[in-house]
Amino acid sequence: MAKGDDIEERLVEFAISIIDMTDKLPNTRAGNHLAGQLLRSGTSPAANYAEARGAESQKDFIHKLRICAKELNESRVWLNIIGRAKLGPRDDVVNVYRECDELCRIINSSVKTAKSKL
Repeated sequence: MAKGDDIEERLVEFAISIIDMTDKLPNTRAGNHLAGQLLRSGTSPAANYAEARGAESQKDFIHKLRICAKELNESRVWLNIIGRAKLGPRDDVVNVYRECDELCRIINSSVKTAKSKL
């Protein structure tokens, strides 16, 4: 499996974990709001990464990777809020947050590498 395939697979698994987590949030105004925000920001990186892999140029590739990174950063904030507000199962929040943080680092590193090739 190519490195890009591994990253895309991790992003898909991350999206699935986000779906599972949002289903566990309380059916309250705050829970529903955070679930919606996290669902959008946490599932889009996989699709954005797939688009980046099909980019038409190096600049387009970098642009799409940056979108992926922004969505992951947003997800990290929502996960932090959910964890600190004790709205989700602690172990789930911690594990998903760690994976999000790792994915942020990987994508940001990929952006730096791609920029060095311009």
